[in-house]
Amino acid sequence: MADLFLSADPAASAAPLAERLRPRTLAEVVGQAALTGPDGAITRMVAAGSLSSLILWGPPGTGKTTVARLLADAVGMRFVAISAVFAGVADLKKLFGDAREAARAGQRTLLFVDEIHRFNRAQQDGFLGPMEDGTITLVGATTENPSFELNAAILSRARVLIVKRLDEAALAELLIRAEALAGRVLPVTEDARAALIASADGDGRFLLGQAETLLALGDVAAMDPAALAAFLHRRMPVYDKDREGHYGLISALHKSLRGSDPDAALYWLARMLVAGEEPLYVLRRLVRFASEDVGLADSNALRVCLDAKDAYDFLGSPEGELAIVHACLYLATAPKSNAAYVAQKAAMKLASGTGSLTPPAHILNAPTRLMKDLGYGQGYAYDHDAPDGFSGQNYWPDGMAAATLYTPSPRGFEARIAERLAEWNRRRAALRGGA
Repeated sequence: MADLFLSADPAASAAPLAERLRPRTLAEVVGQAALTGPDGAITRMVAAGSLSSLILWGPPGTGKTTVARLLADAVGMRFVAISAVFAGVADLKKLFGDAREAARAGQRTLLFVDEIHRFNRAQQDGFLGPMEDGTITLVGATTENPSFELNAAILSRARVLIVKRLDEAALAELLIRAEALAGRVLPVTEDARAALIASADGDGRFLLGQAETLLALGDVAAMDPAALAAFLHRRMPVYDKDREGHYGLISALHKSLRGSDPDAALYWLARMLVAGEEPLYVLRRLVRFASEDVGLADSNALRVCLDAKDAYDFLGSPEGELAIVHACLYLATAPKSNAAYVAQKAAMKLASGTGSLTPPAHILNAPTRLMKDLGYGQGYAYDHDAPDGFSGQNYWPDGMAAATLYTPSPRGFEARIAERLAEWNRRRAALRGGA
């Protein structure tokens, strides 16, 4: 997978623009300061000479492949790349064998696996031995959440680093360097340039592809957003005289929804659609809002947004945009709660700080005789057999106090949840003698 590219390579003048702008060092990568900046995580690893296996998690076109290649160069390792889309078990065995031969010759191997989440669980297990004995240093790239798509054994042996979508400044820098390499500016107005950047939605590879198409036109009159959209066959956001852009409009929509103002929310939604914003991008933001700002106060909000996405997929524009309006109005008029969002952050913080504590023995499964002998499952109370379906047992690791992570709001359905939780807490306290 090609990613973002920056440094010019004069010897590759016939190659695509993205290839000719490939960075030569980690310091040249833009948009990933937390990884490759002066104090970035990868920069510190290289400086310390202690490179561990990594999982690079982020959206397409943000630099995962390029960072892996430059990382190998920075530490003097042999770079080998495969894609999980095309590779199989036989390919992996050959790669591991080659890596062992290279190791005997004193050459370490950095194995880059693109789309690593596409390997099944058994295939992923095949990496464990070569990782543990030092045959390879694994650098995997994925666009999917590693917690759900990768084996726990791999995650325990590899550090997950987040590769962020490229922001406006990083995308603008890509265009500047593309123009410097071409020796001419893009044939677009300032408004169209801003629209071009916004249309990339954080994807540097996509942006450079569009720039290459425009630079190939030679000397032509500068295109405005409408002309640019017609030429590229892609709708472009329109930026008015106040320079309000993509992120300003989505922020206005979010805050209007959060403030329960359906009319203002509809206005900002219309502004985005009239400007040429991708309807599916708007729907993604509405789905996120449904969980973050409405949450369990009205869980149906999430379903409404997902139904709106399906309706838009089915109808297309302009008919399907009414479903987006439907979802927008539902969210604006729904009771609001960020309790699930706050609970998520609290849970992640607590989990990060408590390591790998195991569940108490009584709630562990005991499928084998050994596990039963070790006490797994002993004393477990089946809640459906308890009065009112509630046993009040402890489900936290031994030696760890129970924590309150989720506090429902007094609004909407969460008001009923709060009553239920209060009753369960009272009964737990009674079972523990009021402790």
